[in-house]
Amino acid sequence: MASPASALPGASRRILFSGRSSLRTEVQIAPFLYPLLQHQVRSASSNPQARGKKDKDKNKPKKKEKGPRDYEQKDLSLIDRYSLCDAMRYIRAFEVGQDRETSKYEIHIRLKSKRDGPVIRNMLRFPHAVQTESRICVIAPPGSKHAKDALAAGASLVGEQEIFDAVKKGIIEFDRCICHTDSLNAMNKAGLGRFLGPRGLMPNVKNGTVVDDVGIRVQMLRGGTVYRERDAVIRMPIGQLGFSPEQLRDNLRTTLEQIKKDANQMSDRITKEVYEVVLSSTNGPGFSLNGDFKSDNSIDATYLTGL
Repeated sequence: MASPASALPGASRRILFSGRSSLRTEVQIAPFLYPLLQHQVRSASSNPQARGKKDKDKNKPKKKEKGPRDYEQKDLSLIDRYSLCDAMRYIRAFEVGQDRETSKYEIHIRLKSKRDGPVIRNMLRFPHAVQTESRICVIAPPGSKHAKDALAAGASLVGEQEIFDAVKKGIIEFDRCICHTDSLNAMNKAGLGRFLGPRGLMPNVKNGTVVDDVGIRVQMLRGGTVYRERDAVIRMPIGQLGFSPEQLRDNLRTTLEQIKKDANQMSDRITKEVYEVVLSSTNGPGFSLNGDFKSDNSIDATYLTGL
């Protein structure tokens, strides 16, 4: 019996198709279907979008899943924790041979906090001054009452235009910088941000370094520090290596009380609380504190005092 293709007018033609596999199939089609077949072959080979549509769908990047809103905190029951005196003992062992004038005790306060929302930033004055040698610059109108108050409080440099000129020349002989509100516009016009910004010295309203009472602020800076929360952690120097355990305890207690006040002043929708307190030093590792002043194995506090 003749095939349907051979019954059509015109001579039939055998076309050999080969797929990706080794199977080869022989089919017979009518001559008037040749142009249609050739058009389909050309379209498939010349249209990369149609040919690779499935591949594009597979390679299409997936939407990134949002991470957790809370910062991840480690389980404190799985780590060793130390009393304040024991942590000081080990830290002083790591600081042997280091420069005693530049090395300091440092505190790292980890917070339970959300990834978005406001952060804690403030200025703190310690009961026992950590950096008494700080050189403080005050930008205030020359000869004004504010300039005189800054000088009386211990500022090493006070003025406006002479400070602007020195900073632009690269002469920055101060460790802290405060600006009075009356001099804020003049400081902004001088363009000091590109000089002081990379050093972390640019006065800012949020950091509490653009104020009206420059004299009081200078006194606070000489016995305290400015701190800011970053990634749910507040880091700051808290004492000199020669401090006694009692002095370090007083500074630590004042710091925690102030940070808890800062957290309570946040919006009702934002909750922050202290999760872990780690004591370290400039060159030493960190020791998680358990809240005790001494342990049963602690040495006498007098051995932890002095340089």
